[in-house]
Amino acid sequence: GDDAGEERNYRIVGADETDARQGWVSIDSPVARALLGKSVGDEVSVELPDGGVVFEVLEIRYST
Repeated sequence: GDDAGEERNYRIVGADETDARQGWVSIDSPVARALLGKSVGDEVSVELPDGGVVFEVLEIRYST
């Protein structure tokens, strides 16, 4: 379906901590690689298996 305008949260985690249902993506995934180093307001283009997607970074939170 068309997800235009849908907000998603991604948590970038180690490869052994991934949980797709919670939006926890591996540091090695295309989404994580595209988002690393970006700032709020940046647009990020990601090629996924079912086609290209453009994300806009709305918020960045860090946790330890």
